[in-house]
Amino acid sequence: MTRGILIAGNESSLFSAVAAEAVKRVEAYAFALIPNRFYIPDGAPPPPAEPTGKGVSLSWTPSSPISARTLIVAAENRLGQINNAILVCSPPAVYRTAEALTPEEIEILVNDHIRGWFFLIRELALNFRRLGTGSLSFIAPDLGSDSGAKNSQADLLGPPALASFRTFTQGILASSTNEPFQVMGFTAPESGAKEEFAAWLFKIIDEGHRKNSGRWQKYPKIGFFR
Repeated sequence: MTRGILIAGNESSLFSAVAAEAVKRVEAYAFALIPNRFYIPDGAPPPPAEPTGKGVSLSWTPSSPISARTLIVAAENRLGQINNAILVCSPPAVYRTAEALTPEEIEILVNDHIRGWFFLIRELALNFRRLGTGSLSFIAPDLGSDSGAKNSQADLLGPPALASFRTFTQGILASSTNEPFQVMGFTAPESGAKEEFAAWLFKIIDEGHRKNSGRWQKYPKIGFFR
């Protein structure tokens, strides 16, 4: 049976690395991106290009629970079955003062980068429970000890969105003991080594050890590729 991989999350170098690793393992995979609807100042580097090659791009409106269900159905139609769902939370940075945020941008933060994950994870859990098999993997970058450093303008999107994702993931992991599918959390390096991380991620997923289910897996920066 052809293995079906669905990758969903923020457009980022981390997402691209995970998608590139998926290309090495399957004939085709499906992906869905959270659109970056925030203003990007002039001079900012362009966002990474969408994954190409074997990737099948699927539409996803994170703020819509109907869209989450439609995404699952579309992925199954293209892949036959979703065996591995990989969720990559790497929200874009928005450096503003609080008073500079518009009400519309606050709605985007909550709907796209917080509520959207809740809707999609619910549908994936229901799907895997119905199938009685599969793996659901959560990826969150390690912000390190400098995430709380004082700056003239703080990132008002990334840390709150990531904190919500990590907290929700922790709850899913803690309650996954009796699930028929595997649930794992992965802490990714904040910078560098993304390709190596992606290879390690798929190694853990492919091994399928039940002992890894319900736990956070921290990337072993030293010694993995010896």
